[in-house]
Amino acid sequence: MGSALDRATADQRRQAADVLDDLTTVLALAGVKLPSVEVDWEHGRRTGCYLIGLGCARPSELLRVVDLLRKGLSYERLKHDG
Repeated sequence: MGSALDRATADQRRQAADVLDDLTTVLALAGVKLPSVEVDWEHGRRTGCYLIGLGCARPSELLRVVDLLRKGLSYERLKHDG
């Protein structure tokens, strides 16, 4: 990795990998596995902007993610209101 873009985007690559790891870990703790979640490394190499692709998932898996998000939002509201 010797190019200027590679050096300039090292933090973004590291952040993308860390976020992906965090996401898959938290979802696994909740019993959810998104089968094709990944970092779009090619897009990042071309643009310097690394995207996390959530890919395709069964509706039942996404319903579980939505349920987790709703619970998290409810908790946040309680925390801020209380």
